[in-house]
Amino acid sequence: MNQTATRARAAIDLAAVRSNVRALRARAPRAELMAVVKSDGYGHGAVRCGRAAREAGATWLGTALPEEAFALRAAGDTGRLMCWLWTPGGPWRQAVEEDVDVSVSALWALREVSDAARACGRTARVQLKVDTGLGRSGCQPADWPELVAAARAAEAEGAIRVTGVWSHFACADEPGHPSIDAQLAVFAEARAVAERAGLDPEVYHHANTPALLSLPQAHFDLVRAGIGVYGVSPSPEMGVPEDYGLRPVMTLEASLASVKQVPGGHGVSYGHHYTTSGDTTLALVPLGYADGIPRHASGSGPVLVAGKWRTVAGRIAMDQFVVDLGGDSAQVGDVAVLFGPGDRGEPTAEDWARATGTIGYEIVTRIGTRVPRVYLDERADTGSGT
Repeated sequence: MNQTATRARAAIDLAAVRSNVRALRARAPRAELMAVVKSDGYGHGAVRCGRAAREAGATWLGTALPEEAFALRAAGDTGRLMCWLWTPGGPWRQAVEEDVDVSVSALWALREVSDAARACGRTARVQLKVDTGLGRSGCQPADWPELVAAARAAEAEGAIRVTGVWSHFACADEPGHPSIDAQLAVFAEARAVAERAGLDPEVYHHANTPALLSLPQAHFDLVRAGIGVYGVSPSPEMGVPEDYGLRPVMTLEASLASVKQVPGGHGVSYGHHYTTSGDTTLALVPLGYADGIPRHASGSGPVLVAGKWRTVAGRIAMDQFVVDLGGDSAQVGDVAVLFGPGDRGEPTAEDWARATGTIGYEIVTRIGTRVPRVYLDERADTGSGT
């Protein structure tokens, strides 16, 4: 009997993280690489994946929330670290004290981080963000000269050091989209404004994973690799991970909790949206939407059980779902593989994304904390700085 150690697990292949980072660096050889580890490393584990990325040459780590950045510092990471999602009253002082680069998109944020720097007697590391067309955070081009001038004044005072100017693409995962060139043009003008004002940041950066893979003209000084670090394709339009030398990092599997024979006409799960067509074997997989399995994958989610692809039979419940094995047999404790690299014929995260009408990012990121992460090929700690 092939058993897993627990009800379910997400096996995280750190060798794949290192390999992916090396492959991504090779595509932007003149730029530094930031490994983005927000949302606990897209569900894979920020501390361990960040450490593996550093080992493979990532010179920066990136997070969305301040708390994510502080957790990395608490775990011993001492390298360059950037955090970009701030709200008024945020923990600016701790970020300054812990040498975290903070993103600033507006005057209110510049004031708050400058005040925090003065309060603790240190210089804040600030990266100015311009909205080149994504329409989320970032300073509007019309307001950019004012923000740049204020930042230069705070820098002259010694409250801050402008370490970066950056932005983010809206459609880099759609090759040839007209917004790509339009955004690059806005960024070029924003850079010119910054240089005329006397700013001399360490890095200019705009490229996310899809731009890293397909837009060398957008690499600049630094590229930000997010989903690519974890071996998931940015979009179907850009192909599969193997096209870029990337390998999926997470394998999600569970031990079958029940295997039983049922007659034809037997309803399965809530609402009886699935009914057996004849005598068959039903296997129970102890994972559900509380673990991050999409409920809308009911009737469509692919699973490898007893050597074959199966499809979720009936509704996915909070803690479990059923697969119909037909004439095949299995035993309690046998392994069901929901997704992985595909080496054993198992589905991938992209297969689940297609089955549920979403993206691979969501599939891996939503796997919850009830599923323990098991780390493969973890090296002894050799230090987390760069």
